[in-house]
Amino acid sequence: MQGKNAYSEITQNILDLTKLCKDKSMIDSELYGKFEVKRGLRDINGKGVLTGLTEISEIQSFSKEGDQLVPTEGKLFFRGIDVEKIISGIIEENRFGFEEVSYLLLFGELPTRDELCRFTETLAGYRTLPTNFVRDVIMKAPTRDMMNSLLRSVLTLFAYDNNANDISLPNVMRQCLQLIANFPVLAVYGYQAYNHYLKGNSLVIHTPKPELSTAENILHMLRPDSKYSEMEARILDVALILHAEHGGGNNSTFTTHVVTSSGSDTYSTIAAALGSLKGPKHGGANIKVIQMFEDMKAEVKDWESEEEVSGYLKALLNKEAFDKAGLIYGMGHAVYSLSDPRANILKSFVQKLSEEKGMEEEYGLYSLVERLAPVVIGNERKIYKGVSANVDFYSGLVYHMLDLPLELFTPIFAIARISGWSAHRMEELINGGKIIRPAYVSVAKRRDYISLKERTNEEAAASE
Repeated sequence: MQGKNAYSEITQNILDLTKLCKDKSMIDSELYGKFEVKRGLRDINGKGVLTGLTEISEIQSFSKEGDQLVPTEGKLFFRGIDVEKIISGIIEENRFGFEEVSYLLLFGELPTRDELCRFTETLAGYRTLPTNFVRDVIMKAPTRDMMNSLLRSVLTLFAYDNNANDISLPNVMRQCLQLIANFPVLAVYGYQAYNHYLKGNSLVIHTPKPELSTAENILHMLRPDSKYSEMEARILDVALILHAEHGGGNNSTFTTHVVTSSGSDTYSTIAAALGSLKGPKHGGANIKVIQMFEDMKAEVKDWESEEEVSGYLKALLNKEAFDKAGLIYGMGHAVYSLSDPRANILKSFVQKLSEEKGMEEEYGLYSLVERLAPVVIGNERKIYKGVSANVDFYSGLVYHMLDLPLELFTPIFAIARISGWSAHRMEELINGGKIIRPAYVSVAKRRDYISLKERTNEEAAASE
């Protein structure tokens, strides 16, 4: 009983301290307007505050007509090349493209056949972890959170690198290539450890094959029988390409720039980016999409009924369904308005995959929600720009159709985005020099110090 009472007292103390912190930390929302603070580094129209320059990628969602910005269909460019054309070229030539895109992002040009061959051979050569790393690091402390597992592995690799703190460009390039090569291994092995030690399933550890692409190796290492169809591997490859990079302003890439600007090492920088990507407002959003649809499928009896589906979507917005957050996950984007090109590209492949998997009904439900959600949101909310499906809307469905475990959805995002982070880290080191340090305005009132012996709650309050 004493133990329970002590635990109760500690819990209450934490609650009291939390309330005190909250009461003393609330800032009047009107002050943000008074001091012209761009919350989230975005203005009232959702346009990002300019904080840097980059040659790595560009997002286009508006065109300029005179002095007016007019919403357009979304476009994404990698080093000035339209991603849709990159993927079309890769599909037309019937090959895998994530490695080619990684080369483009890092080095600014599409590789020749020989350059691509050398690059893929370099990645294959680096796709090995230090001796006993799997046993001593990944297997020793399995966790149900795969992003934390990946983050821990990245930080631990610091101890195995004799030049971990060296931020000269050749050394950072070597570190980045090793991380690009090993992210699939770290993520999948982390899941296999969790699947065995915490879920009680058989332990499966497949060594990556040098002749396989990144997408193929993920499926090879993940599945007990290592089997996958060509369509499965190619669609996963497309998903990796679409997630590899998305401008310098997204949260995790901006984190990469910020930490790099401080002179920190590569492992700490990438770990910080992973921590950012983990958030459900960023890389974890596609998990929310899947969970929302699972709830929708249970609540909506007729998946083809526009009335029933619209009713559920209204319930979501009114905080009456799913997680009561008032959001339709997978709809809307901070930058895109009329369309997210990544969602459009994925959708074109999802339909084919749904036919192969016998999941046409599920695909039909997603398509119906994509069509109805903007209408429902427009009727229920005041919005400053168009609303369309974002990449998370269909990437979650792709991973679901590929039978990938939910725990790996965000790590797969990281497996792709490490290429973009690496390119931005190199760009910051090459062009940087100043630590990134934005300004904050203090709105606290000045007050006198009160000695401890004279301090009471009443006196402290009066000094305010």
